[in-house]
Amino acid sequence: CAASRIGAMDGLIELLLAGRDGAAAIGAPSRSSLSHGELRAQMSAVGAGLRGAGVGAEDRVAIVLDNGPTMAGAFVCMAPWCATAPLNPAYKADEFDFYLGDLDARALVVGEDSTSPAIDVANARGIAVLRLRSDAAAAAGRFELADVPQSPAVARSADALALILHTSGTTSRPKMVPLSQGNLVASARNIVATLRLAPEDRCLNIMPLFHIHGLMAPVLASLAAGAEVVCTSGFDALRFFAWLDAVRPSWYSAVPTMHQAILARAARNEEAVRKSRLRFVRSSSASLPAQVMAELERVFDAPVIEAYAMTEAAHQMCSNPLPPAVRKPGHVGPAAGPEVAVMDDGGQALPAGAEGEIVIRGANVAGGYLNNPQANASAFHRNPDGDWFRTGDQGVMDAEGYVKVTGRLKEIINRGGEKVAPLEVDEAMMRHPAVRQVCTFAMPHAKLGEDVAAAVVLAENAAVTERELRSFVGERLADFKTPRRIVFVDEIPKGPTGKIQRIGLAQALGLGT
Repeated sequence: CAASRIGAMDGLIELLLAGRDGAAAIGAPSRSSLSHGELRAQMSAVGAGLRGAGVGAEDRVAIVLDNGPTMAGAFVCMAPWCATAPLNPAYKADEFDFYLGDLDARALVVGEDSTSPAIDVANARGIAVLRLRSDAAAAAGRFELADVPQSPAVARSADALALILHTSGTTSRPKMVPLSQGNLVASARNIVATLRLAPEDRCLNIMPLFHIHGLMAPVLASLAAGAEVVCTSGFDALRFFAWLDAVRPSWYSAVPTMHQAILARAARNEEAVRKSRLRFVRSSSASLPAQVMAELERVFDAPVIEAYAMTEAAHQMCSNPLPPAVRKPGHVGPAAGPEVAVMDDGGQALPAGAEGEIVIRGANVAGGYLNNPQANASAFHRNPDGDWFRTGDQGVMDAEGYVKVTGRLKEIINRGGEKVAPLEVDEAMMRHPAVRQVCTFAMPHAKLGEDVAAAVVLAENAAVTERELRSFVGERLADFKTPRRIVFVDEIPKGPTGKIQRIGLAQALGLGT
């Protein structure tokens, strides 16, 4: 077994030794669970299969699987052996072409019966396609790599890349965030400590598993605690209460829009709510309104733990603590793993109560972006006492160390936790022959916080409707990136220096309320 060879190495294999062999590890509604012992055996077999398929220790493997236990198992079983890159299965061919090329992927992993457009893209690029064989009647999370020979796999060091995720930047080109085994191990342990997770816990996962939130908190932290994660097919407000009743989880983690949708249906599901055994509810990836926090606590009679997280920190940075410690609505809590500070533009730490940029450093924080020296040059404060990663978020820290996020220094649109780069949408819209100029920006949304909007100047004598233009963009970008509102204007408003200013554009165009 690979686990016996790893010794004191602080990698993912060691992290996943916590669970008892017979204890449940990965489950799914209405299915039997894969045990921790079976998961570890599967991890060793997958490592041998990857090596047999020609995937080396430094290679990058894209994973395109539907949400569920197989996706969770694939990530956990592959990340110790190579750099995994889970991709949104809803992407279109053009998006897969970009991501697979940018990753320089050695292989693409898909389900045995998958017809994803990623397969054609991989074939055109000469990227090996590996298929996972799974059986719905088998334990949740059980799979094998189909039709590959086995070759010995040796455990990698803690600094070997385990996960690469793309995050939107201020340009149309997403940045690649490389997270090592050590980053993931540190983050998982931080979450376990914050939430006091124990083998008796069971998490209901409703988050997408191509997202750092879903991968780290429900999946990896649960397994690191020797506990179980029960993976659904994805968020479904209509099915949530049936899952709650059937699975009997001790916690779940979600973004604020999901919590709001759950609350909207709680009154119709009083029995499931009454029978629930939630120890706490967790919220992350976007700001949780204080009213929503209070209502969640009232409905479920459990504390709501709001956390502050980002991909570059392998998820968690700050978190409100569990009772009896104080939870502060509107705050994201004190540092919960890494060091956290608030600094001015020059990298000087500010006193309590002063507003500045939130910065972080620690074992869970990535050392920089891949193949992007320009982004790396501005991403850190290089101070004599060490480098601090600049989050791009504006905030204050009170005298007790609790952080409040007050705004964002970047122009990225945060659509309920889904990040959208405005320039990527601009470029897609500019491909339409009727469009002369476009500016994509965030507009307020009652539930999502922000949604995608665009101001468009048409070419002379050209005509196109909002619906036609939205359909055009929807053929090229994922649905969450497609503008929900398109405003046709004679000229896009500019700032005093003549520059288009995305921040504030919604208000300037009458979409600010």
